[in-house]
Amino acid sequence: MADQGGNSSGGGGEKGDPTVALDLERLILDAPRRYTPYQAARAADVPMELATRFWRAMGFPDIGQSRALTDNDVIALRRLAGLVESGLLSESMAVQVARSTGQTTARLAGWQMDTFLENLTQSVEPGMTRAEVAYPLTELLLPELEQFLVYVWRRQLAAVTGRVVQAAEDAEITSGRLAVGFADLVGFTRLSRRLEEEDLGLLVETFENTCSDLIVGQGGRVIKTLGDEILFVSEDPATAAEIALSLVEALAEEDAIPALRVGMAFGTVTSRMGDVFGTTVNLASRLTSIAPKDAVLVDGDLATALELGGVVPGHSDPPPPPSDHHRFHLQPMWRRPVRGLGLVEPWLLTRAPSA
Repeated sequence: MADQGGNSSGGGGEKGDPTVALDLERLILDAPRRYTPYQAARAADVPMELATRFWRAMGFPDIGQSRALTDNDVIALRRLAGLVESGLLSESMAVQVARSTGQTTARLAGWQMDTFLENLTQSVEPGMTRAEVAYPLTELLLPELEQFLVYVWRRQLAAVTGRVVQAAEDAEITSGRLAVGFADLVGFTRLSRRLEEEDLGLLVETFENTCSDLIVGQGGRVIKTLGDEILFVSEDPATAAEIALSLVEALAEEDAIPALRVGMAFGTVTSRMGDVFGTTVNLASRLTSIAPKDAVLVDGDLATALELGGVVPGHSDPPPPPSDHHRFHLQPMWRRPVRGLGLVEPWLLTRAPSA
């Protein structure tokens, strides 16, 4: 549900064409406006208070008593409430489902519309407005994107379900041991002041695409991107180490992208709504902020986990011939206080000399 509180039915002084906006809405929602929020809640047999919580959780603003909702809104509301009534979900869990879905799809929808309109309307006939192009473009893309979205969602759900059933204990589902990494572009804020918006957008897109492809290709998971920073995790410390070093190496080959630094920590992590939290995440972030450019810093727990896996320890003795298990080299760095975490001894992670 978008902000449909009667703003598109007014007259002069408004931006855009309200008629085109309503036509697009009907095309996408595949249903006409029929209900006020109160009428929709009553039709779904759901208390108005709960209906309001669902709407807000999905990311939609209050619309007063505008007749802006459709039969599909009623059906969705009924389904959510039905999950609660059946006992499959608690009320708080249903609200979380609405919130996580709303936040994820809001970003997806915004990205898709911006990208499609930017890339597919550059060669339109002179004199045609973006609004005139939007309708036929949406009409053609909508069914294909809908099917692809369902396919990807099912694939992702299958992957997540696989990790859950393999967890040794129930507690590992929401609170398990993970290697957490932050990859951060050095000097991005300073650089962003000098670049044109289009060049800055291209830089961020290249950074995110390069990192995301490399992380997932090697078995890690991207948790989120933050413009000049990307957060990733892996169940396997060696995989995380390989990802981190590969990120530094890959970005070094991109002349237009600043140097990269990576901080990683290994420990208990709480997972919630697709994000990760806890001291391990905070430590990885702090290590990133003190890492030299084109370098990877890890905490003691990750260093220990890598050593137990056969990493080449120390920094003075010549390493043994490398094998699949002897790919990395760890060098202890100076101890330093880290805000909120006390005294920390980082380790510099590099590849074994002959790996």
